[in-house]
Amino acid sequence: MAYDRYVAICSPLEYPVIMTSSICVRLVILSWVGGFLLILPSTILKAGLPYCGPNVIDHFFCDSAPLLHLACADIRVIELLDFLSSLVLFISSLSLTVVSYVYIISTILKIPSGQGQRKAFATCVSHFSVVSLGYGISIFVYVRPSQKSSLHLNKILFTLSSVITPLLNPFIFSLRNETMKEALKDILAKGQNFLKRLMST
Repeated sequence: MAYDRYVAICSPLEYPVIMTSSICVRLVILSWVGGFLLILPSTILKAGLPYCGPNVIDHFFCDSAPLLHLACADIRVIELLDFLSSLVLFISSLSLTVVSYVYIISTILKIPSGQGQRKAFATCVSHFSVVSLGYGISIFVYVRPSQKSSLHLNKILFTLSSVITPLLNPFIFSLRNETMKEALKDILAKGQNFLKRLMST
């Protein structure tokens, strides 16, 4: 998405030529294959762990850290591998996103009209909001050497992210739409009128 926004802002006339469907498919495949290869070593090690205690995961889905702490073996090497792969994944993807946004912001600031700048910023603000929310929670949860002491906190954060992010996405992405803005203003105005009538009675 960051590359898509970068091309849309920095090379708008070349956008249809650059962002072809084959490029989009290649970017998706690269993301999937890269992610798969990055977690493959620690997944293979986790598959060979002995589990001898209570096989109940205190989580609402099967995440890596709660699963690891059910094992009856030394998990420090696997935790280190998870930490390093998370670090590589987050640093590389975050760096690419930040670099693309640096180029985007510098291009937007060169637009002579204020209205053009606002329109260009509006194109990116929804993606930037979702990225900030996703990276903020993910870095806090995954990029730590040991996660045993904070499994309960991770559960709360995952619950918040799995509820709040999908709840906010329609608002974040649709508030760029003028019709949605007008509908929201209309709903807020009706709510204010209702509260005024309620308080006056």
